[in-house]
Amino acid sequence: MEKLKQIGSKRIMMSVVGVMLCAISVGFFKFASFGVDPFQSLMAGLDALVPIGFGTLYVIVNALLLLFALFTDRHYIGIATLINLFLLGYITQFTLYLLNTAMPEPLFAVRVVFLVLGIAMICLALSLYMTADLGVSTYDAVALVMCNKWKIGKFRYDRIATDIVCIIFGICFYLLSGGKISDITSIVGVGTLITAFFMGPLIEVFNEHFSKPLLNGRKAKRKE
Repeated sequence: MEKLKQIGSKRIMMSVVGVMLCAISVGFFKFASFGVDPFQSLMAGLDALVPIGFGTLYVIVNALLLLFALFTDRHYIGIATLINLFLLGYITQFTLYLLNTAMPEPLFAVRVVFLVLGIAMICLALSLYMTADLGVSTYDAVALVMCNKWKIGKFRYDRIATDIVCIIFGICFYLLSGGKISDITSIVGVGTLITAFFMGPLIEVFNEHFSKPLLNGRKAKRKE
């Protein structure tokens, strides 16, 4: 019983820390200015096309994704989902404010460092709250349902597929809104492409070598 309580406490802590790190990492991406993660690129394209406030648009899109999760596998909706919905934006905004205040004109090398930190941090963050299994963001649930519910390949490939779809639709929506091809980098950059192709595999690395051992209270096994 005591062990079950410890595991429950770990799950809650991993969920909270995971969502907070995810929010901070998005702030790092924005500060680096090399492109945001694929889902945010989709939102940027929609924001350019749909004539309503971004806050309202974000709620609508996440509400649709929430319905998808509820109808396919509702156990992905939990404490991490609620924290993600209500706190992620504010933490990201505060992180970006602090960084812009401390370094209003960052050097190229500094931006590269924050891009690398952002990629590593967001993969660790997603690994933590996915492993905790107390809910994930509505977007993260899509690849998890494809992998675990529908058995469509491994998670890493499902995540790459959903990220690529987000990028493609983000670009299409941006062009339909009247945006110029030369300005596409405003929503899709090198950071977007890196996360699209490497986020899934990196999350699995963190799962096997950090998050699962942390939850189960054991050291990661080394492959001979």
